[in-house]
Amino acid sequence: MPEGLTAASDALQSPIRFNWSGDVYAIIEDSGTQIRVAKGDVVDIDLRAVGPRSKKIKFDRVLLVGETGVAPTIGRPYVRGAAVTAEILEEVKGDKIDVIKYKRRKGYRRKMGHTQRFLRIRIEDITSPAASKPKPRTKKKATTTKTAGGE
Repeated sequence: MPEGLTAASDALQSPIRFNWSGDVYAIIEDSGTQIRVAKGDVVDIDLRAVGPRSKKIKFDRVLLVGETGVAPTIGRPYVRGAAVTAEILEEVKGDKIDVIKYKRRKGYRRKMGHTQRFLRIRIEDITSPAASKPKPRTKKKATTTKTAGGE
């Protein structure tokens, strides 16, 4: 780590904030990725088409909802009735990635760059109704059928 910088000072400069000490947290699925979120977190997600007046986004693919000190509710595959609501803050660009192709002794060199665009959001609310808890499975009683004629 460069001189004069500490991990704490780097964390303060980062725009992404995680609230790991929050009471309620959830794991959501977005564009094939799983993201752990809590109320107040600022997270970058894949860019998507949203209307110019859209200020909120709702995630209904909630894989898990947990609370500190309580067993989490795990979905099969999603928790029924659970949702995470977030406020759209801005569209941001990620770090630039250089893609270099090179073949030795052939004079072949190619360099391309790529900058991924993200949507920065702030988690506002995590809702999980009490009815979303999975019901315990019960064994069904076997039924016998009687046929006429004694067969």
